[in-house]
Amino acid sequence: MVDGGFQDHGRRAAENAARISYGRLLAYLARQWRDVAAAEDALSDAFRRALEIWPTEGVPSNPDAWLLVVARNLLRNSARARKTREDIAQSLLVLTPTETEDMPKIADKRLELMFVCGHPAIDAAARTPLMLQTVLGLTAERIASSFLVSPDAMGRRLSRAKARIKDTGIAFEVPEESELGERMEFVLETIYAAYGQGWDSAGSDDQTRKGLTDEAIWLARVLLELRPDDAEALGLLSLMLFCESRRAARHVDGRYQPLAEQDTALWDLPMAREAEDKLQMAGALKQPGRFQLEAAIQSLLVHSRLTGADMRLPNWTLYRLLAEKAPTIGNLVGLAAATAEVHGAQAGLNELAQMPEQVTRDYQPFWALKAQLLQQLGRDQSATDEAFKRAIGLTEDQVVRAYLIDKSMQKTG
Repeated sequence: MVDGGFQDHGRRAAENAARISYGRLLAYLARQWRDVAAAEDALSDAFRRALEIWPTEGVPSNPDAWLLVVARNLLRNSARARKTREDIAQSLLVLTPTETEDMPKIADKRLELMFVCGHPAIDAAARTPLMLQTVLGLTAERIASSFLVSPDAMGRRLSRAKARIKDTGIAFEVPEESELGERMEFVLETIYAAYGQGWDSAGSDDQTRKGLTDEAIWLARVLLELRPDDAEALGLLSLMLFCESRRAARHVDGRYQPLAEQDTALWDLPMAREAEDKLQMAGALKQPGRFQLEAAIQSLLVHSRLTGADMRLPNWTLYRLLAEKAPTIGNLVGLAAATAEVHGAQAGLNELAQMPEQVTRDYQPFWALKAQLLQQLGRDQSATDEAFKRAIGLTEDQVVRAYLIDKSMQKTG
């Protein structure tokens, strides 16, 4: 009879490996076999076997190596089966993984796979979603919610992209310097999207997104080793470090603290100084871009809170430039918030009203800001209540949801 604690340990070890090592292992397998879909299938089966074996036989001394060997054997046997037309059941027999097999150093293989997914032969709309799924392990449903499309549509988009990689024989390697430009944009976007997923998961129960903030910052640092003079890569790292420096002050004693109310004594000021240094390095390169603008906005916010200086007007100016350069829904909502700070709540609502309903319908920050601005004006209680209802319903973070519920009960005006 197997002890329950022993079983739990094995199960938790398999779950932790899936959360922490999935991207690294998939990147290595996909590069070796040049078939993302096949590598995904083999790795998924390896994790399934780990869930079956580790709780009863124990966790191997090197879990990642165990998983890699199982997945490799599955891929080899599957390829052999296709070639010889042997019975499929026999083709899936796996030799017991050896504990002595060395684990390859694959920490930066994920970046290689990102650059593969950024190949110009792949539909541009699929490149960032493909990186998020294959390299960082996010589900099609989770990615779809970030891109405000249906899970089915995102699933089809991802399947077509993987087939394109296989059918065109895209090289699994970091491209030449002359080819990096277009691909860098999508790699940076993916790293930022991963950071956002981890940031939003702080008060949720989604374990697959835990640690994504650390992963994103790590990948940005590795990317800078490859491209030390890339201003936008510096800007992205600066942006994430500014945000991460305030993490401890965001949730305090189970309550959400918006930036204006955060205790700055809880901020990681050395990290904020590093963020400022990276932003200055980016500016010195004189290659302005989206992520540098976003980092500059964060720099103003930090400076304002630490010194008490009124930075509302320069903040609004930066948001206008950002919205012109990258008119994403997030940046447009940020501009509306900055506009309200400078020109009043009605001006902010006017900005929100210009955004298409099909884009804002399921975008939580839009409804949270709209509810706040309507509440400030105090003119339409039913519209205010509806906006709060939408914002609360779209909020995954339990702590933020509680904050919004509390805000919704306050009097308008």
